[in-house]
Amino acid sequence: MTTQAPASAEVELSIGGMTCASCAARIEKKLNRMDGVTASVNYATEKAKVSFEGGVEVADLIATVEATGYTAALPKPPVIEGVDAGQAEPADELAPLRQRLFTAVALALPVIAMAMVPALQFDNWQWLSLTLAAPVVTYAAWPFHRAAFTNARHGAATMDTLVSLGTAAAFLWSLWALFFGDAGMPGMRHGFEFTIARSDGSSNIYLEAAAGVTAFILAGRYFEARSKRTAGAALKALLELGAKDVTVLRGGAEVRIPIADLAVGDRFVVRPGEKIATDGVVVEGASAVDASMLTGESVPVEVGVGDNATGATVNAGGRLVVEATRVGADTQLSRMAKLVEDAQNGKAAAQRLADRISAVFVPIVITLAVATLGYWLGTGEGWTAAFTAAVAVLIIACPCALGLATPTALLVGTGRGAQLGVLIKGPEVLESTRKVDTIVLDKTGTVTTGQMTLLAVHAAEGVDQAEALRLAGALEHASEHPIARAIANAAAKAGELPAVEGFENVPGLGVQGVVDGHAVVAGREALLNEWSQYLPEALAEAKRTAEAAGRTAIAVGWDGEARAVLEVADAVKPTSAEAVDRLRALGLTPVLLTGDNRLVAEAVAAEVGIGPEHVIAEVMPQDKVDTVKRLQAEGRVVAMVGDGVNDAAALAQADLGLAMGTGTDAAIEAGDLTLVRGDLLAAADAIRLSRKTLGTIKSNLFWAFGYNVAALPLAAAGLLNPMIAGAAMAFSSVFVVGNSLRLRRFR
Repeated sequence: MTTQAPASAEVELSIGGMTCASCAARIEKKLNRMDGVTASVNYATEKAKVSFEGGVEVADLIATVEATGYTAALPKPPVIEGVDAGQAEPADELAPLRQRLFTAVALALPVIAMAMVPALQFDNWQWLSLTLAAPVVTYAAWPFHRAAFTNARHGAATMDTLVSLGTAAAFLWSLWALFFGDAGMPGMRHGFEFTIARSDGSSNIYLEAAAGVTAFILAGRYFEARSKRTAGAALKALLELGAKDVTVLRGGAEVRIPIADLAVGDRFVVRPGEKIATDGVVVEGASAVDASMLTGESVPVEVGVGDNATGATVNAGGRLVVEATRVGADTQLSRMAKLVEDAQNGKAAAQRLADRISAVFVPIVITLAVATLGYWLGTGEGWTAAFTAAVAVLIIACPCALGLATPTALLVGTGRGAQLGVLIKGPEVLESTRKVDTIVLDKTGTVTTGQMTLLAVHAAEGVDQAEALRLAGALEHASEHPIARAIANAAAKAGELPAVEGFENVPGLGVQGVVDGHAVVAGREALLNEWSQYLPEALAEAKRTAEAAGRTAIAVGWDGEARAVLEVADAVKPTSAEAVDRLRALGLTPVLLTGDNRLVAEAVAAEVGIGPEHVIAEVMPQDKVDTVKRLQAEGRVVAMVGDGVNDAAALAQADLGLAMGTGTDAAIEAGDLTLVRGDLLAAADAIRLSRKTLGTIKSNLFWAFGYNVAALPLAAAGLLNPMIAGAAMAFSSVFVVGNSLRLRRFR
């Protein structure tokens, strides 16, 4: 492994040994103290994202983390493609934690039961409690003690310090009471009240508190770990979508190779039912491709020679030969996975605040516990009552919920977004979605399909529409013009097209030729006039209406007469009007932005429900940025949806950039959110999901902060039993994680 750094570099490290948010804060602080280093450590994903320059090497970063008391390593590359089918299942990383939890629960339950139910307190029951509690406080709680010791060696205190101090103090107090006090006498009894009230505790032992707190906190840690694994399942599923091996053409023969050996330029075969191995261009065959796992679209996409094919999509029809254009980390699947992971590893402003609070919280709590002990001793309450209050303060204060509030919501929210075809680039994007009040929609490829489409056929009296389309389509099939392709494709869907003889392209006017013995002319009205074929009034009116709506009208005549007018335009996507309604319902003002002429722009705007006052037409690509800036100067918070290279700068300028996944790489890179489906409805979904995720983060932080603020005074006042404090602390973490997991049900 090479650890020599370039002049400026970025690396992601896997961090081991973190047990709470203040651990992450400590590591982050130590790394950021290094010259030329900027680091962000995420407790939920157990990763550090580090930018460094100058003479710093990766080995220096790892050494700094290890000197802080944790482990660091370069992560194994994500298995996106080329996984060995015979690879062994990874070890169950939760197994050690689960064993400690089961031990703690099995042994702590009888200890708690005996302490809480006086009827179960037989003679010398306290010694059985000691026998059962000792393995819990030593073996089961060992991770807390080890972490506390490691942190103490480095002059730091974390949430583990609180847990270790609290449980150890309760256990050691009990040992003193049993061996040197009256608690070890035969016939000793003590009651238990599940209430918020001050207890004398003069004859109490706290073995149930030590064992119970350990069990509760281990349970909280276990469910946190399980939830973190569940929250990352969407990313894992994304990474596992790719094919594992591929059939390539080598010297005319088909050879099966691992996907990792595939190179750009290789041609590979995709049979019906197989996954397309990597991104490429179809060079042979035609088929329908199921891209639902990447885009969420249920309708298969037709592809033929010259069309792009995306890796991890499924060939649902015929045999294809595809030439690889991207492999490995360059594929769309890999880039999607990287975007999701980057977003999950980032931190929102709220999380950075929580981390800072966690870092100073622990020393304050320890000080508060000592002050509580001193206060109760000073008021003459005695060691037992003072000790009870101090231990409750230590236990109740563990702010693990603060550390989990943001990362778990981000993990689940971004993972769910990936499943729905919405990729969130980073947590700061969430803040933008809350403030946006105006959404600028690029017309071509965003609101419309971006491809010319036949919209209507008007035939003269006595002429069959299907026949008019068949003859025009056959003639246009020989042309490469986008309008000609639109007519030919529409005609081909209705049936097989006849051959054309004597085809001729008339520059700037149209085409002519012989189809099925008919001399056919198609194009501008002027071309038909040259052949003395004049449009009857009904067709002339249809042509005027079409052009008034911003559409292109193609006149068609044969055998000496003008017989039809075809309407062609960049068709509005079927979902665009509904999407505009949804965006408006979210409190956004839709604005249509296009380089097309105003007539076309206003026709499209009217079709989707945008008024002419919100149409900005005839703008050059470079002017799109100025348009966004002008709206921002008016005090608006602007979101922009686009798909082309000419939209990239405007997407970057906007407060929130939404890039169509069907668009160019430049647009996708410039956007904050990527809409994989290429459907404007996804824009409304993306904003709703982002706002929902942000709302979840805020509610998590509210409950985590509120819990600590409310509980600490109760504990310091001696009104909270240490065991109830432990249960409440663990529950707060589980509550935060459970609240975040509700995002998985987002539709």
